[in-house]
Amino acid sequence: MKDMITRIVRMEFREDSIVQFDALFSQYQDQIRHFPGCVALQLHEDPDTALVRYTHSKWQSTTDLEAYKNSDLFRVVWPQTKLLFGGKPAAYSLLMIKDVP
Repeated sequence: MKDMITRIVRMEFREDSIVQFDALFSQYQDQIRHFPGCVALQLHEDPDTALVRYTHSKWQSTTDLEAYKNSDLFRVVWPQTKLLFGGKPAAYSLLMIKDVP
């Protein structure tokens, strides 16, 4: 379990493109979620800024996440997503140290 990677990506969109992003995410969410090594995928909206979305995904390993980032699927989804940005995205990869029940 220590290898499991949590990936959080913060994206800010232009007002005229947020609906497009939500549709794009819906279009590809199942393919991303079922990509080898992806064990969870969520989309979140910032409670203070409706133009900010976060993706939260969990991967079995760094290798699996890197395989996704180098995949044909990513090469289709990411360029379309970048066209909609209203600000610079930020991505974080995290290794869990402790799970407190």
